[in-house]
Amino acid sequence: MKCFYLNKPIHRFLVTTLLIMFTTPLLAQTGNITGTISTVDGKGAEYVNVSIKDTGKGATTDHEGKFEISNVSTGTHVLLASSIGFNPIEKVIQVQSGVTTHVDFVLHETSAQLSEVVIEGNRDGYKVDAPSSTLRLQSPLLETPQNIQIVTKDMLKDQQVISMSDGLIRNVSGAVRLEHWGDLYTNITARGSQIQAFRNGFNVVNSYWGPLTEDMSFVDHIEFVKGPAGFMLANGDPSGLYNVVTKKPTGQTKGEVTFTIGSFDLYRTALDLDGKLTQNGKFLYRLNVSAQNKKSHRANEFNNRYVVAPVLSYLLDEKTKLTFEYTFQRAKMSDVGSFYVFSTDGYATLPRDFTSLPAGMPATTINDHSFFLNLQHELNNEWKVTAQASRFNYSQQGSSLWPAAVNPDGTMLRATSSWDAKSNMNMAQLFVNGKITTGMIYQRILAGIDVANKEYFADWGQYHMLDSAGAAFDTNAPVYSTPVNGYPQFDFSSPLEGRAQAAGGLMDQRYTAVYVQDELAFAQNKVRLTLAGRYTNIKQSEWGGEAQSAKHVTPRVGLSVSLNKFTSAYALYDQAFIPQAGRLANGDDVQPITGNNIEAGIKRDWAGGKWNSTLSVYRILKNNELVTDPNSPPASGLSIELGQKRSQGVEFDVKGTIIEGLGIIVNYAYTDSRVVKVADGITDVEEGDIVPGFAKHTTNAWLNYKIQGGVFKGVGFSAGFTYLSERETYWDPSPDPNQNLPDYFKLDAGAFWERNNIRVTLNVFNVLNEYLYSGSYYPFLNAYYWQTDAPRNARFSIGYKF
Repeated sequence: MKCFYLNKPIHRFLVTTLLIMFTTPLLAQTGNITGTISTVDGKGAEYVNVSIKDTGKGATTDHEGKFEISNVSTGTHVLLASSIGFNPIEKVIQVQSGVTTHVDFVLHETSAQLSEVVIEGNRDGYKVDAPSSTLRLQSPLLETPQNIQIVTKDMLKDQQVISMSDGLIRNVSGAVRLEHWGDLYTNITARGSQIQAFRNGFNVVNSYWGPLTEDMSFVDHIEFVKGPAGFMLANGDPSGLYNVVTKKPTGQTKGEVTFTIGSFDLYRTALDLDGKLTQNGKFLYRLNVSAQNKKSHRANEFNNRYVVAPVLSYLLDEKTKLTFEYTFQRAKMSDVGSFYVFSTDGYATLPRDFTSLPAGMPATTINDHSFFLNLQHELNNEWKVTAQASRFNYSQQGSSLWPAAVNPDGTMLRATSSWDAKSNMNMAQLFVNGKITTGMIYQRILAGIDVANKEYFADWGQYHMLDSAGAAFDTNAPVYSTPVNGYPQFDFSSPLEGRAQAAGGLMDQRYTAVYVQDELAFAQNKVRLTLAGRYTNIKQSEWGGEAQSAKHVTPRVGLSVSLNKFTSAYALYDQAFIPQAGRLANGDDVQPITGNNIEAGIKRDWAGGKWNSTLSVYRILKNNELVTDPNSPPASGLSIELGQKRSQGVEFDVKGTIIEGLGIIVNYAYTDSRVVKVADGITDVEEGDIVPGFAKHTTNAWLNYKIQGGVFKGVGFSAGFTYLSERETYWDPSPDPNQNLPDYFKLDAGAFWERNNIRVTLNVFNVLNEYLYSGSYYPFLNAYYWQTDAPRNARFSIGYKF
C-alpha cells in the first residue's frame, strides 16, 4: 500500500491556510444590519442583493426577503440597491457598536423585474453568494448540495485574463489544462476527465476540439459545477462543467476602455458600453468590442483576435422581458499544430522556444458566430417561465502540423494536413421556476425541456509532406526557410460536406430531454432535500459511422443541512451518461457510458460572509467506455468496452476578503483516477492502472492587497502560484521510468494603482523563469511530445471608466 506525504513547504502552506480559516480578526468595533426587501405588492423579494456602498460588504435575501449583514464597522453608511430601468434606492444608516440596525426597502416594481437587480457599490470581489440564472438554480450557493465555484470578473481583471485558456483555472480546485492547442480550444480536465463547456446554460460542445475559447471582453464570469448535474447536462461527462456567463445590460449608463501591451508583441484594446436606448429604461443595450494582436515565445507563431458582442434587452411590460445577444469572434492564427514539440530523447530535450513551424506557413482563420434569444415572463408572484434559443455557427479553414516520422538522430519528417471544418448547433430550452408553501414545507420547483441539433463537418483528409527523405528537418540545427516540398495548397473549392464524408470527419447529435427538480425546505429552511430526474432521448454518430441511439433517466438526490447561519453540510448522489458511437467486434449494440457520482462536503461563510470555504470529497464511477479492440487490426475500426473507471478525491476552496483590502484565493485538490474493472478481451489494461490525463496534487493561491488609506491609497500588490505534482500524461505512460512529467511550479506577481475611474495594472508571469510544459509519450511515433509555457513575461494595462 502506498501513502503520500506533504513536503515542508506544502505543509507550511496548508497550516497557514487553516490558521487563516479559524482565526477571524476582530480589530474594530462592529454592529449588524438586518432588514426586509419587499415589492409594492407586499411580497418578500427573494434573492436580492443589498450592499454597503464603497465597502464591498453585502448579503442576499432569503425567500421571505430578509437579509443580514454582520460585522459592519461603526459609523454612517449608505445601504443601496437598484433594479434595471429604475433609479437606485439608497438609505443612510448609522451603525453602533454591538447594536443591530434594522432597515426595510420597498422596491417600486413587481417581482417580475427583480430577476436582474443591479447593485451599486464597490468591486464585486472574489466571493459570490449566488449562481447566475442560467444555471436555473434558485438557492444560494451556501444551500446548494454541490460544489460550485465561480470565477468573478474581479479575478479576471486582477489576473489580466484575456481568454478562457489564459490561466483562469488557477481559481478552481483540481482544474488542469494538459492538451491546450494554444489559444484555440480550452479543454479543461477535472476529477479525472474533460469537463463540458457551457455558455449561458447551453452545452456548446460539438466535437472533441471545441468550442473556440471565449475572449474575456464579453464575459462577465465563469461558473464551475463539479460533478454531474442531470438537469443541466442532459448528456455529458460526470466530472462536471463550466458555464461562461456573458455580460448583459445593467440599466446604468457607463463605459470602460482598456489598453493592454505585453511581452511577445501583445497589443490589445477592449471597449465596454452599457446604457439605455430609451429614457424610461425599458430598452437597454450592452456593447463589447475588442481587438488583439499577439505573438508567441516561439518563432513564427501568432494569434490575432477580433470581437463584436452587442446585447439588446427590452421590457415588453412589467412582467415580460426579451433579450437578444449576438457574439462574433474572428481568429487568425498560425498553424494550429505548431505548439507540439517531438523528440525520441525525452521531455524538455529541446530549447523552450523551439518550434518546427516554418516561416510563411499559411494561417488558419476562424469565424465564430453565436446568437441567443431569451424571453422571461412572470406568471405571478411565485412562478416564472423562461424560453430561450441559441444558434452557433463556426467555420475554420487552415492546417494542422504533425510529424510523419521522428528519428533518434534528431531529424523528423514534418507533414501537415488540411483542417477545413464547420459546426452548426441549434438549441432551445423552456423551463419554469416556482415556489410553493405547504404548511411547514417550502418548495422550489424547476421543470423544463431541452432540445438540440448539432452537426460537425471536417476535412482533414488532404495531406502534404513538408520534408522528404534525405532532406529531413533537423531539430538540432533547425532551418525555417521554405520547406523542400513547399507549402501546402489544399483544395477547399468543393463542398465541405462531401470532403468530410470521404475523410470520416462527420459528427452529429440530436437530443430531447425533459426534467423536473423539487427542493423541499424543512425546519424553517434549515434542512433541504433535493429530488430531481431527467429523461433524455439522444441519437448521435461519429467519424461518419452509423448513428447510435440511447435513452436514459438520470436521477438526482441531494441533502443540505444548515448547521448554523453560516455553515452547511451536504451530500449528493447524481448520475450522467454519455452516448457512444462505434462498432463492437461481437456485433452487439454499443452501450452509453454511465456515471455515478457520490459527493459530500461542508461549506461555510466566514467573518459575516466576507469570505467562504468549501471542502468536498467525491467518487465517480464510469462504465462501458469504448477503447480500440486489441484483438482486431487497427484499420478495422472495431472497439471493445473497457469495463469501469473510478475517480475519487478531495477538493478544498477558499475565496473572499480576509481583511479589508486583502482578497484571497486558495485551493487544493487530490485526484486519483484508475481502472477498477476490466472487461473480457482487454489485455493491455489491468485493474489498478492509472487513467492518464490529470495531476494527483493541485494547489493554487492568489493574494491581492490594496492599501485603504493615506498617501498610497489605491496602490496594490498581487502574487500567486500554481503547483502540480505527480502529473499523469495525456496519452500513454512513458516506457522509460526515468521519463515522467516533473512537478510544475509557476509563480506570478504584480502591482496596480486604482483611483477614481482609472486603474493601472502590471503583472509578471512565471517570475522564476521556469521551463514549464505538459506532454505525453506518443506510441504511434515512438517519441515524446510536449508543449511549453511562456518564459518570464509581463502585461501592462490601463483602464478608464466613464
